[in-house]
Amino acid sequence: MQEITQVPPLDLKRQYSPLAKEITAAFTKIFESGGFILGPDVQALEQELAYYVSAKRAIAVTSGTDALWLALKAIDIQPGDQVLTSPFTFFATVSAICNAGATPVFADICPDSFNLSAEKTEEVLKNDRDRKIKAIMPVHLYGQAANMVPILALAERYKLHVIEDACQAIGTHHDKGAVGTLGHLAAFSLFPTKNLGAFGDAGFVTTNDVSLANKTTLLRTHGSTVRYHHEIIGSNCRIDTLQAAILRVLLPKLESWITQRQTAAAYYDENFASLKDIIQTPKRVPYSNHTFHQYTLRVKNGKRNELTEVLTKNKIGNSIYYPIPCHLQKALAHLNLELGSFPESELAANEVLSIPIFPGITQEEQDYVIKTIQNWAK
Repeated sequence: MQEITQVPPLDLKRQYSPLAKEITAAFTKIFESGGFILGPDVQALEQELAYYVSAKRAIAVTSGTDALWLALKAIDIQPGDQVLTSPFTFFATVSAICNAGATPVFADICPDSFNLSAEKTEEVLKNDRDRKIKAIMPVHLYGQAANMVPILALAERYKLHVIEDACQAIGTHHDKGAVGTLGHLAAFSLFPTKNLGAFGDAGFVTTNDVSLANKTTLLRTHGSTVRYHHEIIGSNCRIDTLQAAILRVLLPKLESWITQRQTAAAYYDENFASLKDIIQTPKRVPYSNHTFHQYTLRVKNGKRNELTEVLTKNKIGNSIYYPIPCHLQKALAHLNLELGSFPESELAANEVLSIPIFPGITQEEQDYVIKTIQNWAK
């Protein structure tokens, strides 16, 4: 057996090589058809995604970022409105709010799940005396759902829309239902590194509200259903037909890929159990499964940079998602939010470290990662 001396953060070639013939056939079909925009494959993908997520409708779009923006525009977010979300997320969550004309407002996260805290959300809503907050955008980070029952109760009490940022959580299930069906709308990313990834940028919106689905579809194509007749101001957010065709090949494999991620995560859990004084493995919340878009440790005692150096030296892929909370980003300096505003998010940004997890990772590769971390911890 060949000695393991490196482990990539993920290996898409390994994941997709067994599907090469099917993917090539899908590409050839689109090439020969000459139909490169929308068409039957996009419609079929939308039906298949809606079925998979258990939503009434899915609208395939150009990216997860555009999915977030379209969802906000579908509920008629206006300049001067505010949208409440987590400061510990990829910046697209916030940039979509800003690009919709609204102002992001933050509530801190739960330290166990890294997701939006319902208790902190309630505190922010109680202080919104002018009722400028029009929507809540919980993020299902790393593949585990936010605590949606109290968040949805707050939204109902304050008459707010809920848009799920499910960009990292396709296939995740909450006790209340599948992620993507819990709020008024949800946004998913199909970026290549996601659990279901296109061969480029792509995403989709889900909803159980037919009128919101129709409006999102309208917004996706310049506010037009009849060529050169524009009912509202939209944009060009259509998914490429080629991506839709490829995704139709990949989608039936998703459950198997998620199971492989969960198996790998359980193996890490078992082998890191003795290191709980220095690293914390991902905690599982009782109301959601975990699909492990990332396997994210918390490295305690200010030792993360030290571990990062050791992993990098040993050619083990590792990443920090995310090193700077959104409220401390230069782009949001105008909000005048300082260090200390959201302590749990700031602590997470200083401690989180994601290690390799992907379909096809071998136990030997995991053993190399585990042994490297165990030796460092000594």
